[in-house]
Amino acid sequence: MKFNCKFNLNYLILLLFSLFNLSFCLYEDQVGKFDWRQHYVGRIKFAHFDPNSLDRIIVATESNVLAAISAKSGEILWRQILEKNPRGNIKLLQIPELLKENLPVQVQQREKNRIYDIITVSGHNPALIRGWNSNSGNLEWEWSLMPNSVEKSENSLWFIDEQSLFHVLPVWNSHIEITEYHKSSGQIYGSGSKKITAAWINADKCKLIAPYFVCVNGDQVIAINLQLDKDNVVTKSLSNLDTSLRKQVEIVNGDDSAILYGNKLISLNAEQQFVVEKNEFVFIDGEISNNKIVIFAAIDRATSTLKVTSKYLHTGEVFFDINLTANYPDTLGDPEIKSIICKQTTRNGVSQPTCRLLISSEDGAIVMLQTGKIKWIREEALADIVAVDFLDLTLSDAEGAIEEELNNKNGDIYSALTRRLSSQIGQLKNLVLHVFGLGTPPSKAQKAGLVRDDFGLHKMIIIVTKTGKIFGIDNVSGKQHWTKYLTDFTGFNNDQNLKLLVQRTSKFYPLSAQCVILGRNKRTQNGIIYQFNPITGQPIGGNGVTEFSFKFKQISLLHESGVDYLRGLLLLDEQDNVHVLPKTSEKYAHSLYLFNADVQTSIINGYYVEFINNELKTTPIWKLDLAGASGENKITAIELKNPIEHVHSQGRVLADRSVLYKYINPNLIAVATQGPDNVHKYILNVHLIDIVSGAIVFSMSHKRIRGPLHMVHSENWLVYTYYNEKVRRTELTSIELYEGKTQANSTVWSSLDTPPLPLVERQSYILPVSIEAMEETITEKGITNKHILLGLTTGAVIEMSWILLDPRRPVTSPEKAREEGIIPYMPELPLPHENIINYNQSVARINGIHTSPSGLESTCLLIVYGLDIFVTRVAPSKTFDLLKEDFDYFLISVVLIGLTTASYVTKHLASRKAVKQAWK
Repeated sequence: MKFNCKFNLNYLILLLFSLFNLSFCLYEDQVGKFDWRQHYVGRIKFAHFDPNSLDRIIVATESNVLAAISAKSGEILWRQILEKNPRGNIKLLQIPELLKENLPVQVQQREKNRIYDIITVSGHNPALIRGWNSNSGNLEWEWSLMPNSVEKSENSLWFIDEQSLFHVLPVWNSHIEITEYHKSSGQIYGSGSKKITAAWINADKCKLIAPYFVCVNGDQVIAINLQLDKDNVVTKSLSNLDTSLRKQVEIVNGDDSAILYGNKLISLNAEQQFVVEKNEFVFIDGEISNNKIVIFAAIDRATSTLKVTSKYLHTGEVFFDINLTANYPDTLGDPEIKSIICKQTTRNGVSQPTCRLLISSEDGAIVMLQTGKIKWIREEALADIVAVDFLDLTLSDAEGAIEEELNNKNGDIYSALTRRLSSQIGQLKNLVLHVFGLGTPPSKAQKAGLVRDDFGLHKMIIIVTKTGKIFGIDNVSGKQHWTKYLTDFTGFNNDQNLKLLVQRTSKFYPLSAQCVILGRNKRTQNGIIYQFNPITGQPIGGNGVTEFSFKFKQISLLHESGVDYLRGLLLLDEQDNVHVLPKTSEKYAHSLYLFNADVQTSIINGYYVEFINNELKTTPIWKLDLAGASGENKITAIELKNPIEHVHSQGRVLADRSVLYKYINPNLIAVATQGPDNVHKYILNVHLIDIVSGAIVFSMSHKRIRGPLHMVHSENWLVYTYYNEKVRRTELTSIELYEGKTQANSTVWSSLDTPPLPLVERQSYILPVSIEAMEETITEKGITNKHILLGLTTGAVIEMSWILLDPRRPVTSPEKAREEGIIPYMPELPLPHENIINYNQSVARINGIHTSPSGLESTCLLIVYGLDIFVTRVAPSKTFDLLKEDFDYFLISVVLIGLTTASYVTKHLASRKAVKQAWK
């Protein structure tokens, strides 16, 4: 028997495409409903208007990003993320040249069809030279250059002239090496490198301004033309120079070889020198008119205006065509003009230039200025987030009235009744006025929708960036409700960033929430703080800024709050003196234990704070040296428990129905140190330390291990990831601590009573991916299961159940296998795609994850930040306290009404039957 099978290939393709569409539509109704994502590029380093496209700006940023931004809307057209520092550090950006109009028609047509490449040079070991498609951002070609000396290559400088790429390597206080390459192929021109003797060059007062290498030596400027075969040296004298304004040489952006030094603008191609004030920013353009123009931008903070003026470079005369004044918000820092483009427009028969100015502000924002108005602003400071927190919103007016009505602390029944009646009368009055349109207008918070919802899912996200800019962002919509730029704030020494602490939440109506930013003053290097209302963004107490005459060594919130529910600040200066703010909270600092860790020396000190002669003093009580025998171990991570965490269960039920109690020490911290070793290359040490007594509760060492290291410390367990260099993979280790089957003290924990050492369970697992960040979920009461959130290098965020990371997963033990929630041990951790909580919304270059509880016990709010921001919610134990969205309210209502009616009918019939039986 023969079967003839015929099929149409078109039908098969159609069937396959229909299957793909079904897979794409999976959970499509949930996309963007509980989450949102925002893209950023970072603070601008280089920027140019693309001359071959009116709606494209090519930028290279300090975050190692090459991108094209729309000049009309400010949206990102395409974005290419390079490697992390120092490999991806962009040192040169060249955009395509403008297509000339005087070319023959055939040549113009051929040139229009040609691909114009953007050229970048990044890194130094090796240096990567790349060509990018300006339309799509795709990589077209690439070649690399390995240095002869890694130390010297860090100072490498580059510039391009036509088809040649020049590599300039200054050897400070000695000479300059120049090598010429073909920019797209990497072929060396000529006989190789040439050297120019220059013993007077130094790093502080020398810059490369193509094609010149410019240095300031005493009272003169010396410039060497690097393209000429013979040394062509240009010198210019400096007169009436005020070096108090600028002590280092700065390059002037634009189309001319010029520098800023002191109060002088010096052009190598013009004799004219300009005096530049401290608050003036300069740009030179050669496309506006036949002569080059110097553009000056200055801010008047008193009137919040930006004034832009211009002069001819060679004559110094005023160029009246560019003279404008624009509103400049106080939320923006000092401006720096990065690029400008002008076109001639005719108005009332007069031809004049209309210009677009691309400005990069000191706080990291990108501003487009056109015809004297700000067209759009991109808040690129959000690409460098250093601190974040979720804050509950304020109560609505109606909920606030109910709160005041129930706030009867003295138990006076008469006053409670009076408040109740007055509240009802007031509500009735408001109802009548609202009907006739005469009611009181809603508050600003209500207009913006900033009121607390029933389930506590609507919150304000407070974000602090590296540049000192603060944002208040709606976690539901992603809208920026307010911004504030702290001009005098910077991070602490040893790469410690600005700190954000919450002194009072919004739960204490009618008191407003209060937060504080702690940092270092840019000018004096002393401590400085800023107190503000996180919901409105308004400062508290004048301008909210308080400056101190000392530097911060340690910062802590007091464990108790005062009568106004405000938690005080305890500040430890470099002389170990204690300062409390406000002064009324000093009594809560008594009998407080502190610790301070020195990252450089790996020494941890413990202090006891107490009143001595009516003054708060610190007494050193213990000291730990974790530098090891070699003295080269450095502290790389310190992980504390979340202060708002609640432990719901104190024990774990075993298979024999006995209880294994958790070792829940609130004073326990995890400290990781790393250092070189003669035998094992690298060693990672993890210590669990009680910060009250200074006792090392547990220590563990890993050989041939190096970073990056990420840790999560919660309840009675610790999880950390690292890179195993021996087998070349990322591994995860989990540790659990238990007291045993009896508790030393079931009510109050005391580290001073010498608690027993814990029983330690530990296990290691293999991760098939690289980790960028790690955090645990947290809920209000701690009832919901704990999950670990893993931020991957691919931009995905994995939600992993604690069951998979449990160190008690048995290998061969049959007793543990019978316990509830215990699965057999497997070294490889599975990463199913359905556990990716951001599905296809990848977050580029993840820096951190922050979680916060909501009003629902089942739901945890989280934000993932890096080059992008992603906000969503997760339910580790499903939404057990919330009805599903597709819950059939109509059906359940019909069933309940039917059952209620049936019960009454049945009751009536049963009573009638009982009466009839009684008469028989």
